[in-house]
Amino acid sequence: MFSKIKDTYIKYEEIINYLIFGFLTTVVSIVTYLLFANICFPNKSDLDIQIANVLSWICAVTFAYLTNRRFVFKSKTQGKTKIKEAFNFVLARVFSLLVDMALMYLLYSIMHIDDTIAKISVQVVVIVMNYILSKIVVFKKW
Repeated sequence: MFSKIKDTYIKYEEIINYLIFGFLTTVVSIVTYLLFANICFPNKSDLDIQIANVLSWICAVTFAYLTNRRFVFKSKTQGKTKIKEAFNFVLARVFSLLVDMALMYLLYSIMHIDDTIAKISVQVVVIVMNYILSKIVVFKKW
């Protein structure tokens, strides 16, 4: 039984690790969002929500790059290639941030859904999009 689990893990290691660290990145994003939104911007104006969202994005992207590089895609790039990789990672995440912000605006500002529920819902879309972008754009085999 243990050997089947191990074989399955080895076969799907990248996806399993991405799900683990994607989940942890989502936790970082949501927790930092809640801290910024409730402590720094308790009035929760539309602008406050977007600022809290961007600040939580910065925290989550930093965590995601470090963990994805090391544990998910096991990148060994160095020098200029590493800089290009980091740049592409941030660029891909800027794209997903724009989607994140648009969906938060739609759900919170237009549809008046609770900001915490909106943030969690948006993260489902973002995590799938980020995996695809990381796989095909950022951590492709050079």
